[in-house]
Amino acid sequence: MLKTPICELVGIEYPVFQGGMAWIADASLAAAVSEGGGLGIIAAMNAGADWLRGQIAELRKRTSKPFGVNVMLMSPFADEVAAVCAEEKVPVVVTGAGNPGKYMDMWNAAGIKVIPVVASTAMAKLVERRGAAAVIAEGGESGGHVGDLTTMALVPQVCDTVNIPVIAAGGIADGRQMAAAFLLGACGVQVGTRFLVANECTVHQNYKNKILAAKDIDTMVTGKRLGHPVRALKNAYMREYFKNEYSTMSDEELEKFGSGALRRAAVEGDEKGGMFLSGQVASMVTKEQPAAEIIRDLCEGAEKVLGSASTWVR
Repeated sequence: MLKTPICELVGIEYPVFQGGMAWIADASLAAAVSEGGGLGIIAAMNAGADWLRGQIAELRKRTSKPFGVNVMLMSPFADEVAAVCAEEKVPVVVTGAGNPGKYMDMWNAAGIKVIPVVASTAMAKLVERRGAAAVIAEGGESGGHVGDLTTMALVPQVCDTVNIPVIAAGGIADGRQMAAAFLLGACGVQVGTRFLVANECTVHQNYKNKILAAKDIDTMVTGKRLGHPVRALKNAYMREYFKNEYSTMSDEELEKFGSGALRRAAVEGDEKGGMFLSGQVASMVTKEQPAAEIIRDLCEGAEKVLGSASTWVR
């Protein structure tokens, strides 16, 4: 069985984190991943303190195993959800879309393992100095908000830069990619797109169907003009957004055009007017299955590759 330093650090059986996907990563999915031996993560997204507190309570009814909360630092409710994490003493906080420095002392004082998502070595060094327990190096192959560097380029550079554990994210959906992450120096992986089709994921079935039907070239990135690029599946909405982004439409109008698009996809299943966030590995996701089975498949596949590495490495 794969055991790495991240397993001991956060108390999990397998070195697999579930991505904190907004409108998708709720108590149902997070509890199933934690029960399956990975680290399930609730996405606080743009929700407020009461919603998050309720999700934490629901997860704790379903599992006693470690879990995490993803705090999106761009959220207007970031201050209050950060405080909820400290008050509830959640085992792990994962952060994204910004610098978590203003909350680090509070979280560390509460005994929380803080694991920021980073897209550069500079941010990795910064959060290490502020007391991060580990970092998630996420390449631009991932779904949702993306950086410029690919996972293949980013992960080894972050591993060479910091002295804390590194989890690789972006473009990881099977054991081969998990094994590659280990060979690059990571001691764990974060997986998003593949967990979208977990049986316990409550996202709209239309969303799952689009992931299962996706081809290798079916994602695109928009939002660079506003400074927050996002990767999602190609559809009428994404093509219209791309057109608007390079038109005379004002930034304010473009922001308004983007508002609510993910909710329309994840909750309503709006295939034309929704934004279906997805990584570039969607075409590798071929079936719905329990979260625990996804975790086992990833780890068994990685063990198989790593065990035979000497036969193909020249």
